[in-house]
Amino acid sequence: MAAGGKLWCANLLSVSLLICILLQTLDVLARPANMSAVKEKQAPVKDENEILPPDHLNGVKLEMDGHLNKDFHQEVFLGKEMEEFDEDSEPRRNRKKLIDIFTKVDFNKDRSVSAKEMQRWIMEKTEEHFQEAMMENKNSFRAVDPDGDGHVTWDEYRVKFLASKGFNEKEIAEKIKNNEDLKLDEETQEVLESLKDRWFQADNTPADQLLNEQEFLSFLHPEHSRGMLKYMVKEIVRDLDQDGDKKLTLSEFISLPVGTVENQQAQDIDDDWVRERKKEFEEVIDADRNGIVTMEELEEYMDPMNEHNALNEARQMIAVADENQNHNLELDEILKYSEYFTGSKLMDYARNVHEEF
Repeated sequence: MAAGGKLWCANLLSVSLLICILLQTLDVLARPANMSAVKEKQAPVKDENEILPPDHLNGVKLEMDGHLNKDFHQEVFLGKEMEEFDEDSEPRRNRKKLIDIFTKVDFNKDRSVSAKEMQRWIMEKTEEHFQEAMMENKNSFRAVDPDGDGHVTWDEYRVKFLASKGFNEKEIAEKIKNNEDLKLDEETQEVLESLKDRWFQADNTPADQLLNEQEFLSFLHPEHSRGMLKYMVKEIVRDLDQDGDKKLTLSEFISLPVGTVENQQAQDIDDDWVRERKKEFEEVIDADRNGIVTMEELEEYMDPMNEHNALNEARQMIAVADENQNHNLELDEILKYSEYFTGSKLMDYARNVHEEF
């Protein structure tokens, strides 16, 4: 009996220790809203019939919520090959892929990459993201245009959207047809109102309240339309602009989202977040360096097909790895800084570089 009592106490102690460890772990991981600024890199789960605008746009510098796109450098360097570079891949295999990319970027075959060559490459990779979005849009448009007439009304889209949220499609269609109350919860109603505003923004003049396939692409991917890019910028400025002047100051751009810092790890994350946004605001977005970012400046900054931006980005990317300060990028430099370019760190990056090249 005594032995049994000791065993029971030992088990109880083990359980108590486990609970303490779990609670400490949860405290470290506890995070307010601005944790989204440091999202872990995860492959998005894509539905081939996705009918909702994505939260993340490949090759665009800002997220829809105004956060910096943490994967931007990798997206414009790797294009559609981005998913092939993951942390679990064999380093030698990734190294060979990176060497192959280097040879393609090196257009004049002088074994170094200039800013102009990197600019050209960035534009090509951005176009790949555009083409991928257009292919996905074809499936998405078919999902909301079952009769295949080439046009979708707001009501038709609303039915499909609510059906994707678990509502009975036939019942919703009947209620909308009869102009009945849909009895939606507050959150769903807010999302629907936001989508409706976006829908009518995507409806090109002359407005007919119908979206064709190209307009539906702009609805899902505002980076494909100058008008929708303006709308996206307007939404971001509205969320960040604290004094209502439709411009952004540095303090407005770096202000932390709503949330309280609960521990030192969270404080460090916030410090990094502010530092990165301050650098981007002062060195890139504020084109005339007057301390104010207008909607026009933000629109130019976010335009993925802006060649001037692509050249600036190319120079920045080269500067990160340009150890010999010759304003070009050599193979050993890109391999050494592989994590910046691909998100994947290559061990023993310099081993047999010249033989493989």
